[in-house]
Amino acid sequence: MSVQSVNSSLTPNRTAPAGPSTRSTRRERRPKRDVENLDYAAFAARIIRAHGRRIAGGDIEALPDLLDLADELQAATRHAVNGLRAFGYSWTDIATRLGTTRQGAHQRWGR
Repeated sequence: MSVQSVNSSLTPNRTAPAGPSTRSTRRERRPKRDVENLDYAAFAARIIRAHGRRIAGGDIEALPDLLDLADELQAATRHAVNGLRAFGYSWTDIATRLGTTRQGAHQRWGR
């Protein structure tokens, strides 16, 4: 009868059995710090503003990259709205947060 072990690198949310061989070779992981959404959004906004300042300082070649970021933001918003809809939020719930009507939100971000 063979003993199956868990490959901890393939299953990060599960712990490998604590045996003599795993204790000495496995590093202890630090607990993950939860990133608050507001902190994350503020960080992303600072990066985008900094990129705009860099372009304004004469880096004209990066101007198309800034427009690509706008496209990425639209795609991320669409993904987020679709996820919220799948999670059970109504168009009214979403539209209220976006400052638009439910019809407007549906027209812009509906599938």
